[in-house]
Amino acid sequence: MKTRLLLTLAALTVGASAAAIADGTHHPKYGGVVAVVKDVQYELVAKADSVAVFIEDHGAKVSTKGAAGKLTILSGGEKTDVALAPAGENGLEAKGAFKLPAGAKAVANITLAGKPAISARFEIK
Repeated sequence: MKTRLLLTLAALTVGASAAAIADGTHHPKYGGVVAVVKDVQYELVAKADSVAVFIEDHGAKVSTKGAAGKLTILSGGEKTDVALAPAGENGLEAKGAFKLPAGAKAVANITLAGKPAISARFEIK
């Protein structure tokens, strides 16, 4: 009887651990850096001519229609504020060349249509 109970508890522990690991893993899908706020994934992607933030909720794209945002970049003692506008299905973007070297930090303040504002913090690696 004790053996059966121990095996049941072991199986439950392993199952719960696997579920926690699966939910806690957030990988970049667009080649950027990921931040998670209230189980929603925000991915900051810097390119030579633009910077963008893509939003997904458990793998589903979150509409950015009617959204607004601002990205604050902190790099080497410099602070740059950038306005973000909706781009594509689930992105907010700003055109231009922005410095995002390793060690830089960025904060995206985003307001989706009909939702309260959020802040997502990123550290560039």
